Amino acid sequence: MATDNKGKGKPSKGLSNVMAFIYIPLILLLVYMLFNYKGGDPIKVEWYEVKEVMIPQGDVDKIDFVTNEYKGTVTIKKDRLAKYKNRFGGKVPEFSTVFYFQVPTSFEAEKEFSELRDTLPEDKKFKYSFDVSKDYWGNILSWLWPLLLIGFPLFLFLRMSRGMTGGGGGSGSGGGIFSVGKSQAKVFDKNSKVKVTFKDVAGLEEAKVEIMEIVDFLKNPSKYTNLGGKIPKGALLIGPPGTGKTLLAKAVAGEANVPFFSMSGSDFVEMFVGVGASRVRDLFKQAKEKAPCIVFIDEIDAVGRARGKNVGFSSNDERENTLNQLLTEMDGFGTNSGVIILAATNRADILDKALMRAGRFDRQITIDLPELKDREAIFGVHLKKLKLDPGLDTSFLAKQTPGFSGADIANVCNEAALIAARHNKKCVDKQDFLDAIDRIIGGLERKSKIIPPSEKRTIAFHEAGHATVSWFLPNANPLLKVTIIPRGKALGAAWYVPEERQIMTKEQMMDEMASLIGGRVAEEIINNKISSGALNDLERLTKMAYAMVAYYGMSDKVGNVSWYNFQEDGYQLSKPFSEKTAEMVDQETKVLIDKAHQMAKDVLESHMEGFKELANLLLEKEVIFAEDLERIYGPRVKENEVEIKAGSLPEAADGSEQPKSNEEPKIAEAEKE
Repeated sequence: MATDNKGKGKPSKGLSNVMAFIYIPLILLLVYMLFNYKGGDPIKVEWYEVKEVMIPQGDVDKIDFVTNEYKGTVTIKKDRLAKYKNRFGGKVPEFSTVFYFQVPTSFEAEKEFSELRDTLPEDKKFKYSFDVSKDYWGNILSWLWPLLLIGFPLFLFLRMSRGMTGGGGGSGSGGGIFSVGKSQAKVFDKNSKVKVTFKDVAGLEEAKVEIMEIVDFLKNPSKYTNLGGKIPKGALLIGPPGTGKTLLAKAVAGEANVPFFSMSGSDFVEMFVGVGASRVRDLFKQAKEKAPCIVFIDEIDAVGRARGKNVGFSSNDERENTLNQLLTEMDGFGTNSGVIILAATNRADILDKALMRAGRFDRQITIDLPELKDREAIFGVHLKKLKLDPGLDTSFLAKQTPGFSGADIANVCNEAALIAARHNKKCVDKQDFLDAIDRIIGGLERKSKIIPPSEKRTIAFHEAGHATVSWFLPNANPLLKVTIIPRGKALGAAWYVPEERQIMTKEQMMDEMASLIGGRVAEEIINNKISSGALNDLERLTKMAYAMVAYYGMSDKVGNVSWYNFQEDGYQLSKPFSEKTAEMVDQETKVLIDKAHQMAKDVLESHMEGFKELANLLLEKEVIFAEDLERIYGPRVKENEVEIKAGSLPEAADGSEQPKSNEEPKIAEAEKE
């Protein structure tokens, strides 16, 4: 690693000087107090007692009077100290100077002492002296306190700035406030090699080919330069969260035998003006010195957001200056030969176009959510650490997790192990993984939640409506199980295993929409009234229908137009179409929803007996599976085997937003209060 551990743990020379500046005066003060200690503070007495009792009895040996403080200390003769032991707890004091008195400013000390001494016999006379108090330490502290008041806060500020800017591991490490403009990148080289390799990255085969070519170029440059090829200046990893972008970068750091700089896009952003651009300059300065090397910037959207958007609302000149400096360093007037930039983001749509162009990021590598084969490989990586049931089928787990990212799969494996341990099992079996998937998708099971019988019946028929409609519509997603046990915020849920489609037809969309509204239709048929339980269904249904009309141009009336991502430039604050068109879009959206409603109603009315039997079974068992539906309805129909009445499918605009079934774990619906 680039950080120098020599002298680690020892205070710096500057720190030692500051500490000496603070502690040496304190030590001197303690020494002075120790050598001037006289065994305790004198006891205060009044002047009249000294004048009328102590002096006439011949007990006073000497009076030392400080004129500027109007204070006198009384020294008692040693052979007379025993007379005053009652004032000292019954013990004879060891020192003679045991009393002092205070007088007003009008007190004429010399005259009083002289006249009093003249009236005494020779054996009772006392000595007296006058002095002026000189507060040496007060004078010293009067100079010292201002220095301490200025120096100590400055010392704390320097220490805080060292803590804020000293942990990056780059050249800015340990520099305090003066290193705030230094790069905070962590450097990995032969002395601190990353242990992650491409073997640890399951799936992502196409992405690994692209990245491994860059690594191979660094190892064998002549293989490419002999043919006139040039190494790509940069590669941008794009994909949803949890798909392995940062893991792939770690593998590059572990495989490449060159220095690897790693930092986050937010590391460039600081509250001081100009710091971001300064850190960019310092980063590339270090990279040029260690070339050939790789620079990895994670979450680059923190600094690479498109310039000029939302002017007057959320513009950030400092961030834009940082981006300008980054653009210049990546491909400006000067060249960065041997410095390869890797970056990762899940917000590629908001990046500045100048940052995305060839010459800066020559390659844009898309890392999608894993397909079936990739999920099986990812499970293989994470299951190595678990004690598994010998009969566990990993391909079954991959089929049960469509739309799961690599991070989701790792979480499933961990949750399954925790569930098995909770039940005191010696190995993790299939049921533990199914419970873990349910836990991650639906939330924590809440069996203790009290639901009135009437509401429970409504929920059961609602879920049975979803299950029945999806069973008889050939293009709907295959059902896995239905439950009325509350999970998270849902009072009931139906689990499906979506087909991993890349595109969807209007027939498929209509079947999906009918399946979504099947629960609401079931309530209408059974209770002759509706409830608020279909909130999530209606929300998804409305979005799908609107997307069909406004995004995918599937409406004959609206036409082949799309307003998807129309506000990309950031300035459009209103709808991109007229009020008349907006009214037409709303009408067509409602027509599609009404069609889906009629389709669901036709299915439920034509299979009313089985529908009621299914709902009663759900009330009894709380959880039913696809096998139960097959027993009641028979085998599930396939595409083109069922025809809905022509009257239930009026001619109109069909379509929907293309479902991204591989972008998120799927729950078909979840009843929300």
